[in-house]
Amino acid sequence: MNKYLPKVLLASICVFILSIAHTASAQKVEIGAGLGGFNYKGDIAPNFRFRFFKPGGSLFFRYNPSQALSLRAELAGGLIGADDAASKDPFQQARNMSFRTRIIEGSAVAEYNFLDYEDRRFAVNWTPYLFGGVGLSSFKPDIKTSDYKTSSLILPYGVGIKYQIRRPWNIGLEYGTRKTFTDYLDNLGGDPVSTDKLQQGDPSRKDSYYYVRLSVTYTFFRIFCPK
Repeated sequence: MNKYLPKVLLASICVFILSIAHTASAQKVEIGAGLGGFNYKGDIAPNFRFRFFKPGGSLFFRYNPSQALSLRAELAGGLIGADDAASKDPFQQARNMSFRTRIIEGSAVAEYNFLDYEDRRFAVNWTPYLFGGVGLSSFKPDIKTSDYKTSSLILPYGVGIKYQIRRPWNIGLEYGTRKTFTDYLDNLGGDPVSTDKLQQGDPSRKDSYYYVRLSVTYTFFRIFCPK
């Protein structure tokens, strides 16, 4: 993975959006924004800790080719961080490390809607859904103590629910995991840079993070003019 991959992924997502928009003139498309939080799981926080939630936000484009399937391209950013001092583990307390890292990610996912999600003027339109896809995460720790790559392929997946409050506005709530292929989100990788065990991470465990967000989307409709 090299320094050009974030730019390549961003360009690919832009092409994906433009190609869908070009071919979807008779279909329903949405643009949206979300606010929420990121959380991290790794060497400094082996288990989910609510106290480590950090702010995050995103912009996305959604295309609905059918009632059951939605396709989404999303750009998100925020912070992750954790602190050994908050742990009850004696080893972590002795290590006493902490970190804060800025993250930017781009992703393309497919959503499977459990209920028929379609525009209905006089009926409740909502559905829970599952999603999964692929993306790229670029991260920047506040402190970098060794030489390592600051980008990783990610596999985003999770669950959500969306609801049309009033045409053309929709709201949504989503919880997703980002499986990564790096051990350096917390600046504590598996490859030791010293013989001090307190400065080494667990090489058998890759870091991951989560994104929870509330979103609002606006749906575009094609207006058919009589001949």
